[in-house]
Amino acid sequence: MSDNAALSFPIGRRPELTELVEVAPGIHWIRMAIPIPGLEFINLWAIREDDGWTVVDTGTRSSRIQGWWQAIFDGAFEGKPITRVICTHFHPDHVGQAGFLCGRFGAPLWMTLTDWSFGRMLAAEASEAVPDYVVAFYRRIGFGEAALSFLGDRGFNNFARQVEPIPSQFVRIAEGDRLDIGGREWQVIIGRGHSHEHASLYCAEQGVLISGDMVLPKISPHIGVYPAEPDANPLKLFLDSLDSFRHLPAETLVLPSHGDPFVGLHTRLDQLAQHHDVRLTALKAFCTEPRTALDTMPVLFKRQLDMKHTFMAIGEAIAHLHYLVVDGSVEKFASADGVHRYRRTAIRADAA
Repeated sequence: MSDNAALSFPIGRRPELTELVEVAPGIHWIRMAIPIPGLEFINLWAIREDDGWTVVDTGTRSSRIQGWWQAIFDGAFEGKPITRVICTHFHPDHVGQAGFLCGRFGAPLWMTLTDWSFGRMLAAEASEAVPDYVVAFYRRIGFGEAALSFLGDRGFNNFARQVEPIPSQFVRIAEGDRLDIGGREWQVIIGRGHSHEHASLYCAEQGVLISGDMVLPKISPHIGVYPAEPDANPLKLFLDSLDSFRHLPAETLVLPSHGDPFVGLHTRLDQLAQHHDVRLTALKAFCTEPRTALDTMPVLFKRQLDMKHTFMAIGEAIAHLHYLVVDGSVEKFASADGVHRYRRTAIRADAA
């Protein structure tokens, strides 16, 4: 969904597993494979300190990734410890190994309060049985018994399976904080929508932005509505958050969590906004008649989705629909069958 010709990718090569590639003085790129279809790899960042390393993001929970970390400890880190772990947000590919790394070195975890709390909550609520409120959420969307059976078989512990226990103590970071990392000042920039309080890190001295998932070079981050907050409007939060990066210089080197480091921040922000605007316009045109969120899926997703990916994709569809509901373009109502439907307000039919 991006015009890569409009971006430049100055690093030239990707690190091999367990290798560090220096992308700016003292800032090193680590690349690890993750079991998430469509992403395949996550970028992690190691910043050299006088007495060790600050690590930004950690990978999902797995013995394979722990083995790669061990190889880095034994090799590229030159025997120096991890002194701090910073996680941009609570998703498993970012916080999944935080417990392992913090425990191994006695290093503190630095995160935003909201994402640390939400990750801890999800892990604590894990259970084999899917809670009734979750089933009711997907029933209101219009899922039938086959899909609800799939949901029940999957259980309610998917998040917990992908993360080491998240440390019960942490150091809070927040919007505007200025952190000393590697002897240089880094500013915390908060983004919302992809997660509740996502932390990106910007170093003006080096012209580098660790963007996490907020600004990716090829795809838009996942923006979804889920049972814990069924009336959320995360797409509005995400699009508003893009403006938080527009004051940064055009020549900023962006270090994303997925894809290659790139230059072209302002172009990419425009592309992301346009991508969602196109989808919103298509949805408005489609909702001339009452539609369920499931009805809208082919408008947003051209590829065939299996059941697992359908559950993720439906969250994206609802996020776009809720954006239109809040801005008054579409109304949401419950039909006689209890399923939520959406209809464009400009051609609203008489209630009957």
